Amino acid sequence: MRPRTVLATVTATLAAAASLVAAGPAGARSAAACSPSVAIERFSDALDKTTYEGAFVGNFSALAVDRDGALAAVSDRSVLFSLDGRTLQPRGTLPLADEYGAALDSEGLVVDRDGTYLVSSETEPSVRRHSRDGRVLDRLPVPDALRVAPAGRAPVNGTFEGLTMTRDGRTLVASMEYALGGDVAGTVRVQTWRRTHDDRFRPAAQYAYRTDPGLGVPEITATPDGRLLVLERGFTAGVGNTVRLYLADPRRATDVSEIEQLTERGGVRPIRKTLLADLADCPDLGATARQPQPNPLLDNIEAMAVTGRPHGRLDVLLASDDNQNPAQTTRFYFLRVRL
Repeated sequence: MRPRTVLATVTATLAAAASLVAAGPAGARSAAACSPSVAIERFSDALDKTTYEGAFVGNFSALAVDRDGALAAVSDRSVLFSLDGRTLQPRGTLPLADEYGAALDSEGLVVDRDGTYLVSSETEPSVRRHSRDGRVLDRLPVPDALRVAPAGRAPVNGTFEGLTMTRDGRTLVASMEYALGGDVAGTVRVQTWRRTHDDRFRPAAQYAYRTDPGLGVPEITATPDGRLLVLERGFTAGVGNTVRLYLADPRRATDVSEIEQLTERGGVRPIRKTLLADLADCPDLGATARQPQPNPLLDNIEAMAVTGRPHGRLDVLLASDDNQNPAQTTRFYFLRVRL
């Protein structure tokens, strides 16, 4: 199915789900503004603390639109779920593992044009290509500096959280969650790969992205015009989560792949970013939180996908990772974004 057809299918089915998917106690149906650029239509806690065929449904780290219009959702516990695009209910699971059968810390997900899955794991970090039945078909080369220390300079549990593909299918993009050792705090590296004539990916340009103080990057998603939606996230005990949505433009950024350390010195043009919304400013829609939050709607939001492009806007679906923690919630957020 062509990408536009898939997105149209998902848009239609998600719209139809408005009457079926939990939208909060008030049953909100119309979008409410979070900012001039972002509105929230509804949220759903329908999958929170549920199981499917013996698998815990949660720990979601990434979302993607699959070829048949379903939603692919990967958990960081090595399970790829197929979710019904109409109801969000699970309809299949696919176990994921590395070449030796070991579990992955799966964080990013792309459904490639041939239907195979590109999945990033932040353990090494790595990006692997998996078949539709879960077999490892390929492993992409990763620059040495991005590897977890001592093999490289990346912090443990702070590597490839975000993964996305440009609309033309030629460039794969992965974002580190936190800065490398030796780089200035709050400057994360964004790595790209270019598709070759034999349908493999080779490392290409690398860019610097500067987060807000204390925040990391849990997810990125390509927009139709070559820019990126970037989630920035942080957590403070006793206060809660900070989650901000940015529009980022890498097209004039400096390629820093040959720069060993990123410092405060000039000469490096980072990815330019524009704040679209701080999600704490969204109406809470009657949501409740199990721990302190600046807005009870918030949780550990970590997954994001563009599910449609109707009427000059983007339909964006977010999901939180509950870490199988009773104090956290698996929650889906339906946003409208104007760029």
